[in-house]
Amino acid sequence: METVVKLSRREWEKELKTLSKYFTCVRLLDHDSLPIGGVAEDRENGKCYEIWQKNQRCDYCISARALAEKSSRTKLEHVDNTIFQITAKYVEIDGKPCVIEMVREFDDDFLAELGDEGRAMAELGDYYEKIYRDVLTGCYNRRFYEERLKNTVPHAGVALLDVDDFKLYNDVYGHATGDQVLRVIVQEIRECLSPTDKLIRYGGDEFLIYCPDTEPGAFLDVLYDVRARINNAKMEGFAGIGLSVSIGAAYAENEPIGAVVERADGLLMYRAKRSKNSIVTDRDEAVDKVSEKPSILIVDDSELNREILVSILGNEFQTMEAGSGEECVDMLKKYGTRISVVLLDVIMPGMGGFEVLSYMNKHHLIEEIPVIMITGDESDRSVRKAYELGVSDYINRPFDVKVVYRRVMNTIQLYGKQRRLLKRVTEQMMEKENDSQMMVSILSQIVEFRNGESGRHVVMIRKLTGMVLHQLVMKTDRYQLGAREIDLIKNASALHDIGKIAIDEKILNKPGRLTPEEFEVMKTHTSVGADMLWSLKEYRNEPLMKYAWQICRYHHEKYNGKGYPEGLNGEEIPIAAQVVAICDVYDALVSKRVYKEAYSHEKAMQIIREEKDSFNPLVLECFFELSDELTKLYKSYSEEGEKQ
Repeated sequence: METVVKLSRREWEKELKTLSKYFTCVRLLDHDSLPIGGVAEDRENGKCYEIWQKNQRCDYCISARALAEKSSRTKLEHVDNTIFQITAKYVEIDGKPCVIEMVREFDDDFLAELGDEGRAMAELGDYYEKIYRDVLTGCYNRRFYEERLKNTVPHAGVALLDVDDFKLYNDVYGHATGDQVLRVIVQEIRECLSPTDKLIRYGGDEFLIYCPDTEPGAFLDVLYDVRARINNAKMEGFAGIGLSVSIGAAYAENEPIGAVVERADGLLMYRAKRSKNSIVTDRDEAVDKVSEKPSILIVDDSELNREILVSILGNEFQTMEAGSGEECVDMLKKYGTRISVVLLDVIMPGMGGFEVLSYMNKHHLIEEIPVIMITGDESDRSVRKAYELGVSDYINRPFDVKVVYRRVMNTIQLYGKQRRLLKRVTEQMMEKENDSQMMVSILSQIVEFRNGESGRHVVMIRKLTGMVLHQLVMKTDRYQLGAREIDLIKNASALHDIGKIAIDEKILNKPGRLTPEEFEVMKTHTSVGADMLWSLKEYRNEPLMKYAWQICRYHHEKYNGKGYPEGLNGEEIPIAAQVVAICDVYDALVSKRVYKEAYSHEKAMQIIREEKDSFNPLVLECFFELSDELTKLYKSYSEEGEKQ
């Protein structure tokens, strides 16, 4: 046992002045602000971790240990690339047990003075930051969960979030858009979390929210906010994409976090995903009462009206009741799309029916949950306003049993058919996309084979086109390119040289320089290819064909007007053709041909820079910004080829 330092309040104040000269922060903590076995929380001066600007609680609170053991403790904390030393010393101030907590930041000068030891400390901080961070989203990774969190036993709310229809985003819009979806969702979640909470990328499109020392009610509020923010999130460049998540949540009390996560990831997540955009918790009484019957939420301030509707619908449906607009909103937050239909009274004290509808529109719930208005007001103005706010139908009072039952049933069936139809249309679109891509691939491979090449050119043009387009839309919205358009242009780029099918092989595969006459023949591949595509009358209106035709005909046009076949100038050239043009030039330069050896990346970029007037300055800028990615792409492709 260490000798206990005993000070009066005046002696402590003098000591504080001395210590403050040597430490970044000095605080005096007592039993009230620092519970033994808990995490330090100074009611007057804020939480201890905020002293060194760390957005998480300490896994190992030495101040609490020092108070409990009446001893001194020291440890290091790392935040980003900064190291902090925390020293906690037990003292008694006027007979009261306390801890002096001293925090010192190790700046670059201090670490330099320590020499090798200092460098090791800095590297250690950087090392931990790197191994525990997800590269794509910036939140914690699965390794952090497994090594630092899984076996802890706190009081905490734990939730697993699964992005609804994430595979669809990847398949229809491309993986780059899928990555953007994840980054947007992480950004929105972070806005709802406190500095003590942790966000972990648990799997591909699964995230873990960990909220320590948060009461169950407050934890649910966090999850409601998360869902609402994600529902309202905007995807830059993709106005048509609506985001939602399914959430399975559980509360940890004196059990390892790993066990709680398993509970949230099991039955709870299954139930949430079944209806999508839902929150299911282990404290939700309705979880164990989930019925195969459609759920109806009856919202009316009249208890008698609610009883009448329950008596009409209770045998066929699972009914829930709300006596006010405010209660309705709470139940919408709680159950989400597990509610099949809402019967909503127009006139209620406080939050009326129209206000509830406005809330549902704001949070995109009206698109998923149909609403039938209950009204005694049949005026054109009232009915028109209701329909403008998205109601599916309305029921007049007094209630007709058959009318109520039939309208509720019809609405539920109609929404079910709409969801099935949407799913089928989406599946057909994906099938059509896959078929189109397959045909494009076959045709392009035929051209490559005839051209004496392996198919590598087509693959690389498609990859390069996608890279440049994504870089372009980050710089400007001039060309109105969304994920759909980018994907179509990428696929269409494979057909840029389809016209070479009509070129004599003696010219196509000539090992030496073409004569002027031969070059004129070669140039015809642009117009011949475009004519071939245009002759496919049944496909002329397809977006893919539109881009393929543009690319095929104009990918040899130059921004300065010196290209062919039409000598177009500047923005007269479609942007799809502009992008494919620079990608085609680069790949031709760095690839071996019958008439030349492959140039280095540096040489190819130099040649393109010398011919800068041939390209759109903005596209050229994007291309040069991708220089490092280009070398990595070609290196990886080359390594894969060697393995094969």
